[in-house]
Amino acid sequence: MADQQRSVRRVLSLDGGGIRGIIPALVVAHLERQMGAPASELFDLIVGTSTGGILALGLSLQDQQGGSLLAAKRMVTLYERHGAQIFERSLWRKLRTAGGLFEEAYSHEALENVLHKYFANKRMGDCGTPVMVTSYDIERRKTVFLKSWHPDHSELLCAEASRATSAAPTYFEPVNLQWAEQSRTLIDGGVFINSPAVSACAEACKLFPDEPIAMLSLGTGELTRAIPYDEARTWGSALWIMSLLDCMFDGASKAADHQMRLFLGDHYLRLQTQLHYASDDMDDASRGNIRNLKQTAKELIEREDNALHQFLALGAPSELKWSAP
Repeated sequence: MADQQRSVRRVLSLDGGGIRGIIPALVVAHLERQMGAPASELFDLIVGTSTGGILALGLSLQDQQGGSLLAAKRMVTLYERHGAQIFERSLWRKLRTAGGLFEEAYSHEALENVLHKYFANKRMGDCGTPVMVTSYDIERRKTVFLKSWHPDHSELLCAEASRATSAAPTYFEPVNLQWAEQSRTLIDGGVFINSPAVSACAEACKLFPDEPIAMLSLGTGELTRAIPYDEARTWGSALWIMSLLDCMFDGASKAADHQMRLFLGDHYLRLQTQLHYASDDMDDASRGNIRNLKQTAKELIEREDNALHQFLALGAPSELKWSAP
């Protein structure tokens, strides 16, 4: 559990974005290095969607000594070492799925293998800091918020919860999970809330009533690729599907950012960046793009280092101090 002496409750919100999740992972790794403490001690609640949900669960886990089990630095290696494995398509799969038109573009098995490697048998109830990840039940047509402190969710494997929050339509097939003696068919929470900031704020208000809240919201890079009118006006459903997902995810994040600025004012910090040379594709895990995403994160951290310092100074106990870079 995060330090109880803070006068302000800190919340970390993590956007979805596939392989671009390496950007917020590097930002959090910088915070952990500068503060000399894991994210599970720096924040009182961590909330994520899709790749942000995977990060949230990893950052919240603690070892038997109360330290961080999966520090942000190790979560960065998930993208570096396993991104190409997760987003790998053989020639046979490309032909069989018609490039993802008739079936999901990627096999869920590679993703599940990586998640089980990192999370092993850890369950949501093992998280040292309250964590929440989003998903969507396509059978019941209901939004789903998986919470580490909820009695129905605490026994779910972190690998299962990670799979549920990141089952992006057209990329991976849905996942079937059971709790409270009922079966759920779940897909990526990004279909309704790619930036979970507003839901994170609402949950924090319930967990910490009458206490001030500060939120750090981390994006995975703005989509800047234009969709020209002359192209879009002739598109049918097959051509619209991928661009439509991008528009939904990006639009939801921008709407959440606007709302949170109104809700929390100076107690809200949003870190987002344009992808000038890195690809905005969620599945471009090539070495060159990983390198470009890491450079993008480095520039974002250098640009926002002072803002991060000021944010972490909110209600910080005296034993946690910002180290000079």
